[in-house]
Amino acid sequence: MSLGKWILGGLGFVLGGPIGAVIGVVLASLFDDGIKSLPHAGGFSDNNTSQSANQSRQNRNQRPTQGDIRVSILVLISCVMKADGHVKKQELNLVKQFLLKNYTEPEAKDALKMLQELLKQNIDHVRIAQQIRVNVNYSTRLEILHFLLDLAHADGEYASQEEYVIEQISSALGLSNADYRSLLALYGKQRDPNWAYLALEIDSSATDEEVKKAYRRMAMKYHPDKVASAGDDVKQRATEKFRAINEAYEYIKTLRGIN
Repeated sequence: MSLGKWILGGLGFVLGGPIGAVIGVVLASLFDDGIKSLPHAGGFSDNNTSQSANQSRQNRNQRPTQGDIRVSILVLISCVMKADGHVKKQELNLVKQFLLKNYTEPEAKDALKMLQELLKQNIDHVRIAQQIRVNVNYSTRLEILHFLLDLAHADGEYASQEEYVIEQISSALGLSNADYRSLLALYGKQRDPNWAYLALEIDSSATDEEVKKAYRRMAMKYHPDKVASAGDDVKQRATEKFRAINEAYEYIKTLRGIN
């Protein structure tokens, strides 16, 4: 089965803690021979708080792999999909399109198989996000949130249940409320006249100089090079946000007549 080639290959921090426990159950159901025959099988466990903390300290010196990021995103996607208590066929179709957009076709098909198994599990999204927080850098965590917001807005709406779960995930990931609102602003261009200011994390009363400083700060924060090691899919999200920051800045410049 090709699933193991891109998900199991080179996994790091997700082999332990709450993510490892969830993935262990999922993979056991996907492989006929059971989880014990899989590479790294001994690493799948839901460690207690002390063990998880020790593992996190050890992993801080290691960069999360692309597989770690992909698995983390899949687990959180399943949490968002189940936010309203059930999964609709329309939502699965939207996710399939979402995966095809971000992965190759074989990878997307394998990810969908894994996602369907994840949807059967009872997952604590806060604990999952907390494990990601201590093992993944801030820039990559921002792009993971970007993935989830893309998914939640894929049908043109942002349901209250999805918003509640994503806000909890954002907080557990250790992201600031300003960064959450900045990403959220990109989906409200047609509804909120202040979207560009929110995207730059400033108020509409900011001076021209403050606008320029905010743009430079945000452009540096979302530069795609900061997430280059996380994979092309995550880097693509950062590139989109980087372009959106430029769009917001140009919009404000035009609005104010800034040269």
